[in-house]
Amino acid sequence: MTDDKPAAPKRPLTLRDVSEASGVSEMTVSRVLRNRGDVSEATRTRVLAAAKDLGYVPNKIAGALASQRVNLVAVIIPSLSNMVFPRVLTAISDVLDNTPLQPVVGVTNYLPEREEKVLYEMLSWRPSGVIIAGLEHSEAAKAMLRSAGIPIVEIMDTDGTPIDSVVGISHRRAGRMMAETIVKAGYRKIGFLGTKMPLDHRARKRFEGFTEALAKAGLEVVDQEFYAGGSALAKGREMTAAILERSPEIDFLYYSNDMIGAGGLLHCLDAGIDVPGRLGLAGFNGIELLDGFSMQLATMDSCRAEIGRKAAEIIAQGAEVSVSDGGPTRGRRVELNPTIRHGNTLRLRPSEGLYPE
Repeated sequence: MTDDKPAAPKRPLTLRDVSEASGVSEMTVSRVLRNRGDVSEATRTRVLAAAKDLGYVPNKIAGALASQRVNLVAVIIPSLSNMVFPRVLTAISDVLDNTPLQPVVGVTNYLPEREEKVLYEMLSWRPSGVIIAGLEHSEAAKAMLRSAGIPIVEIMDTDGTPIDSVVGISHRRAGRMMAETIVKAGYRKIGFLGTKMPLDHRARKRFEGFTEALAKAGLEVVDQEFYAGGSALAKGREMTAAILERSPEIDFLYYSNDMIGAGGLLHCLDAGIDVPGRLGLAGFNGIELLDGFSMQLATMDSCRAEIGRKAAEIIAQGAEVSVSDGGPTRGRRVELNPTIRHGNTLRLRPSEGLYPE
């Protein structure tokens, strides 16, 4: 007969357990685990080895009672399904790996009320900093960020007034740059395809810059197609087929992101449409996944990795500075310069008679 009773749960390990295993005082163990105080390298090695062997994990909440902060960085983004953000998160993680700080991710799904909830929960843990996408937040979210007393970095967008620090690109400028490039290439009947923009503020700003530059050239968007939901190849195929059927005179399609742009390219290839001669295409973000396509979609590098790195560096530097006066570290503004990649779907000027490799 076997005894099927589950084993009694073990009690949580304490500093005393590590102290006994390493043969040093609890105070010394605490100094080593908090990386504080003057401790010899031999003792530090012995304590860390004992803690690792035991599987001991320090109680950060207990430490936070004294310091009022834990070594967490709240990273708040609108989506995990959007392929823009993994590159940003990787860069943040790479920088923070060299510090005591650890990123913790919250997702808002582009909803202001969810952003408030995520921000409230994360700030309740008293993180050492916040990295949050965008400059548009509810008044409640802005109030929480202003009163947090920690470094705040808003990322991806510089078209607006930040709470503290900001790292990103000007999306209005990005839209203008793409429009100017399309016009110089000789395209005149231009369509736009993208997300429904009341909640996607960065796409809205690019569209505003895009239409502004077209207007200066005496042009306007011939037709538009919008959708709700995540970026997807299938959606790009569907939208492209719909807009070309409705407005067959269009000679260029500008997509708000690369994924739907790649779907549009696949539709054109299947339909035998001459790209970029009969129809030019361009997306936005410079998604690496599309590098494997036989035909490269024209796009714009939105500096995602550099945005993540710069934001994490600001947080890491700010976490080392005392904010005992109740205010955040002094704000910094880092505006990066996006670049256009012509790929194979955006011809050069007609007079040049050449296409980029």
